[in-house]
Amino acid sequence: MKRNRLPTRKRISADASELGRIATSLADSGGKLEDIFWEKKLSDLICKLLENSAEDDINAALDRLFDSNANAHDCLADAVEAAAESCILTVDGEDYDVLLFNVPLLAWSRFSIPSGTIPTSTLQTLGVQLGAHVFSADARIALTNYLFSPDQLPRSFVDTWLLMRELGAAAIRHDALALDVTTLPETNQFLSDTRYLIGAIAVPHGQPLFRWNENDHATRESALKEWVKQGSPCLEPLLTGCAFQPLLADAYHAACRNADMASRPYSLRASVDFLQTTLGKPAESLRAVIGGFYDKRLEEYRIAFGPRDDDVIYHGVIWPLLGSEDENTDVISDVEVLLRESGVKEIVVHSQQFPFEFCDDCGAPLYPNVEGEPVHAELPEQSNAPSQTLH
Repeated sequence: MKRNRLPTRKRISADASELGRIATSLADSGGKLEDIFWEKKLSDLICKLLENSAEDDINAALDRLFDSNANAHDCLADAVEAAAESCILTVDGEDYDVLLFNVPLLAWSRFSIPSGTIPTSTLQTLGVQLGAHVFSADARIALTNYLFSPDQLPRSFVDTWLLMRELGAAAIRHDALALDVTTLPETNQFLSDTRYLIGAIAVPHGQPLFRWNENDHATRESALKEWVKQGSPCLEPLLTGCAFQPLLADAYHAACRNADMASRPYSLRASVDFLQTTLGKPAESLRAVIGGFYDKRLEEYRIAFGPRDDDVIYHGVIWPLLGSEDENTDVISDVEVLLRESGVKEIVVHSQQFPFEFCDDCGAPLYPNVEGEPVHAELPEQSNAPSQTLH
């Protein structure tokens, strides 16, 4: 009888194996000098792979380390992100530090949240405000002429690296950069979502990048305050019909993570405001039901909203777990505090594990009702709201 072959561990390339070896050595390093040695070797190899569009090798190394060595995985992930979002470019014999940055904007609306091309005059004004309040005096700035939705962000490390290099060169030349947006995917519409203003700065090598890096006693908090105050009027025409909250510009990947964290409480508050406006009733008339939804582990909490005097569910919010959060993290307490601050008095928390399921017909997430059943969220028929889901 012919025997079935035993499954073998998937082989990875020599470059992917070398990435794993160097990252593991860096994680095991016992001192700063050794750190610098391994960081240089790791950076050189990553840059070579990015230049060769070897995304698969990078991801294979990350996947293997994720399963075998968490510390080495984090070292490699940090190094890959740094290489994809920053570099040194030499122009006319002078070295410039280049950083790809991201400016997240949290927004919600009963109508569609806009994304798309930014007018030249608006782009110039935004560049002036960012230069005055966020970036250092020596920073040269280039912005993309497009307001991105999450679906339209660069899809890979290689794509991010290419955009960083292109924008960095434009910043050094004091040029504008008009993107070819014809290939960008359509934007999925949610009641609450994030938009992104992406750009790059270039500074003489070794000079400060941000205002809070300079010796004028500026802080991140003061920079954010001034950016919100001066930048918001410039952003209003781009987000017509929306309530929005600008976040602080930061390195590309850090800004994306900060936006993910900030979008969770923002979406929760936006949901309560939306329901009060749509139903014409105060927050005290609502009931919130919280349940944990599991795949192999806890993936997210789903918060359902409905009337206190009925078991129907009007609306739902997804609160995904991020970073190192798991079922032992006290997320529910944070959610309850936010709900009570928003005026919701009745909160039901289920201890059962809900399956990580979506509607078979339309793909919408299901939300827990008071009885502990996953159900559709449906607004009353008289509402003309565009969406039942908060991103």
